[in-house]
Amino acid sequence: QVQLVESGGGEVQPGGSLKLSCVASGRDISSAAMAWYRRAPGKERERVARINPSGDYTDYADSVKGRFTFSRDNAKNAVYLQMDDLKPEDTARYYCDTIPGRPTWGQGTQVTVSS
Repeated sequence: QVQLVESGGGEVQPGGSLKLSCVASGRDISSAAMAWYRRAPGKERERVARINPSGDYTDYADSVKGRFTFSRDNAKNAVYLQMDDLKPEDTARYYCDTIPGRPTWGQGTQVTVSS
């Protein structure tokens, strides 16, 4: 089973940027569609974005459209989420996953947007 390790989270002020990384091991993910999800305390998990295997198709939740960019580097077995113009409502723990999803998730990476 593929292992996915997320990193790049942190605390930023509103309007700031972060770039999340997700590196895979145990399996080549170049043929897999991938997704980023987030979960804030007391809220349901939300799919933020997804990308096709070749990286030439992406789609985004309305809440992040125009601010987040999903990309991948299949040579590095990794995907990325560039997050710009961050808002307090983007505060959550972010996870990457394959599509279809795995039975268990990794640790995720915490993003906190606060002034």
